[in-house]
Amino acid sequence: MGVIDAPQWVLSAWRRSLEAVGATADREAIEARGEALIGRWSEPDRIHHNMKRLIGVLARVDELAPETHHPDIVRIAAWYHGAVFNAAAREAYAHRGGVDEAASAALARTELTELGVPEKVVNRIAELISVLARHAAPATDIDAQALCDADLGGLASEPQKYEAYRREVREEYRHIPQRDYVEARLRIVTKLLGRTHLFRSPLGRDWEDAARENLNAELARLTSELATLPPRAEDEPDPSRADVARSGSDPDADDAGFGLSDQAPEPRDSERATRTAVPDVDLPPERAPASDRSRGTEGTWPNRPPSMRSADAEPEEDEAQHETSLSRPPRMPARQRPTSD
Repeated sequence: MGVIDAPQWVLSAWRRSLEAVGATADREAIEARGEALIGRWSEPDRIHHNMKRLIGVLARVDELAPETHHPDIVRIAAWYHGAVFNAAAREAYAHRGGVDEAASAALARTELTELGVPEKVVNRIAELISVLARHAAPATDIDAQALCDADLGGLASEPQKYEAYRREVREEYRHIPQRDYVEARLRIVTKLLGRTHLFRSPLGRDWEDAARENLNAELARLTSELATLPPRAEDEPDPSRADVARSGSDPDADDAGFGLSDQAPEPRDSERATRTAVPDVDLPPERAPASDRSRGTEGTWPNRPPSMRSADAEPEEDEAQHETSLSRPPRMPARQRPTSD
């Protein structure tokens, strides 16, 4: 999916979000920047971390928008959160599977400032991107919780789509030796399942059971596969540790399910509660967030395609049987499954 192949509504959604947060640049400049971002997300080495995934994250942000303070700020953070990406082995081990939030946040600061976005808003967007590096949203920050949940929401996809996600991720890191990859994924899945909650926002918690069923199925598959692989030589280092050590990166930073290095342990609730609440961002009155207006305007994202416009409508159930080796979990009510990547 390249710049030309991206749905037309995506660029319109980008422009409307920028205008909503106070960008002063003209329409042409805003759209040109959006096209450049689409180009980044459409690079040929992005098999999973691509435009389709970005659209999925944006759609899930829209599902969670009614409980956010500033949904357009969250959307823009989603646009930039994986803008800097490199799936090469060293980068994959050192930066959350190749996603570099620090560089992505710096890119957002530069480009949004050039578009005339107010400094306070720019700082907030960069902060939200940085939160994704450890998926540790403070209990007092509902917007950060929504962004983290939207990023992880694909884990709650229907089993067939989760299986497709697994294949995409493996293809994206096809240059990683099989044992290294399986061991890294096992660490990720195990740590995710060890968390008290995968999702923190009130609406996002509806995705918890489906995500855990998918992760447990993957854990069983990975454990079985690892038992069939040749053991690592005694003097052979674990590259996921060696490359991280050489890079100077935090060995506990990860993509929370989409990368190759270890996921950071979940912060205790007591630690979350003691963090200072993020000060609210002042937006012009005419650009009030969706949570302060009746649902059906910005909160339901009119920019998206017709199939996504009714956030309250019950989607039709897909009665087709899933032809996948993953065990199929009990069907959940339709509205409890997030929009998948």
